[in-house]
Amino acid sequence: MRYPFVHSLVFSVLVAGGIVNAQAAAADVSTQSVPRKAAGTAGAPDSSAILFNGASLAPLADQSRSAAQERAQPPVPAAAALPPQGVPAVPPLPAGMVSSNVFGAQLFTGAFAQQGASQFNPDYVISNGDQIQIRLWGGFSLETVATVDPQGNIFLPQVGVVKVQGVHNNELQSVIENHVRRVFRANVFCYASLAAAQPVRVFVGGFVKRPGLYNGTSMDSLLHYIDSAGGIDPDRGSFINIQVKRGMAVRSNVNLYDFMLRGTIPLVQLADGDVIFITPRQNTVSVAGLADNANQFEFNKKTLTLEALSELARPTATATHVRVIRNAGTTQNVEYYPIANAAGVEIGNGDKVEYTADKKPGTITVRVEGEHNSAQEYVLPYGARLGELMSRIAYSNRSDTRAIQLFRGSVHDRQKAALLTSLKTLEATVLTARSGTSDEATLRKEEADLMMQWVERAKTIEPTGQVLIAQSTERNELLLENGDIIRVPTRDGLVLVSGEVLFPNTIAHDNRLTVEGYIKLAGGFRQNGDNSRVVVAHRDGSFEDADLRSVPKAGDQILVLPKVDVKSRQIFKELTQIIYQIAISARVVLRL
Repeated sequence: MRYPFVHSLVFSVLVAGGIVNAQAAAADVSTQSVPRKAAGTAGAPDSSAILFNGASLAPLADQSRSAAQERAQPPVPAAAALPPQGVPAVPPLPAGMVSSNVFGAQLFTGAFAQQGASQFNPDYVISNGDQIQIRLWGGFSLETVATVDPQGNIFLPQVGVVKVQGVHNNELQSVIENHVRRVFRANVFCYASLAAAQPVRVFVGGFVKRPGLYNGTSMDSLLHYIDSAGGIDPDRGSFINIQVKRGMAVRSNVNLYDFMLRGTIPLVQLADGDVIFITPRQNTVSVAGLADNANQFEFNKKTLTLEALSELARPTATATHVRVIRNAGTTQNVEYYPIANAAGVEIGNGDKVEYTADKKPGTITVRVEGEHNSAQEYVLPYGARLGELMSRIAYSNRSDTRAIQLFRGSVHDRQKAALLTSLKTLEATVLTARSGTSDEATLRKEEADLMMQWVERAKTIEPTGQVLIAQSTERNELLLENGDIIRVPTRDGLVLVSGEVLFPNTIAHDNRLTVEGYIKLAGGFRQNGDNSRVVVAHRDGSFEDADLRSVPKAGDQILVLPKVDVKSRQIFKELTQIIYQIAISARVVLRL
């Protein structure tokens, strides 16, 4: 029995060419057991078996399984579960997050829809259906919760009708106390507080995600009802013109930009049947680049000045200029201004604004480390050359001036990128290795598991970023970069032996010792050491593939590389190259 859907899955991943997608597909498939051929079924092993991330997808014809066991196997995931071919898997957004560049789209994530504590602000206005807790004690005792009737009154025994509709919460105590004093002039004390707000049903309409009728209380905020309706549709709804309607009249217009930028929002007390209407989105401008709020903003005028836009976008301190791409029909016009002179520039609907840093290099800093008697850091004009700096360094009698070292950040980045590219190529070779038999597939699986672990360790190696300058005849003409590090080595007379030796160690230099002699002093080769692959790294950044009979110099590092024992010739070639690459760029021997 063959499983064409499994092979089509493998083929689609291979065609995509994305290692990340291939590993994801392999991980999915490796979690399932592929049913084997039933006992007695004839057929040779499939020679096209492919190994993915340690999971063999080859049909195993040499083992049997009953039909009942075969039916009990869980299904292999379908290819539809994989990301699109050639597209890296995108991690899902956190719960509640909205994928939109519109300013304010992240406001409604469900937090406002949750019920909060029942607290009333002092300006809350008493309305029909509110509940008021009243306590009288002294010459007359009463404890009750009175509900405001449709006429706006409550009734208290022995006191009568008290009009409370329209009374502010901070005035409720005095209003009820005055009515009690009319009946009980002395020896009766009163306490009144708002116990519960009127339950209301509010319509939320317009450009929201789930228009409808929502339950709440009259003290719930505007944001609560909008969030309950799924929030404003960022592609169609307005964040700066939200209307609160009662009947045909608009009671309030709310601009949520005030809440998001300044933390202010009007306290609109809603009544049963009120409507929260999200109006259509108005003019927009997109902001990118060096701004704290690089989003799409909305404005309600025909044009918006760049000064007003900067208050919304808040460009960073490093921004110096602004680029404006005009929305001018079929013609694209680009304008470029210094921020200091662009306050009055008008932005129209659909324009794009990008804040940039247009700074010309002025000075650079270079550190000088190691054995010398000069300053540790120098501020030099942009375009300074190495010779200018070297002439200002005061060396000591222990300085090794023949092995001056230069470490550069941009070189480190290039070395790291080259290493990652080589590792990705090795991953592809390992993950697509073919097996002729099921036994070979099992061996390849174990080998691939170990190889992928080694690759992950190799990805953590950081190159030194060293530039070889000691042997250059035009060293003094080399342009310096900001952040360069010049290191003056010390004549310490030591030789470091590392890699595949029994006791990696630092040994005093001896002109009588060869490379082989130093290795013997370090305990000799390990079982996995390769005596034909020994690299000598010199202090000045140069390397040589050393003969065991050669004599190293003081300050050298002897690197004994590991043996590469793999079946595939292509994997052998690529793995050997990466081991050399790591040894040269980072002076590290990464064991297999």
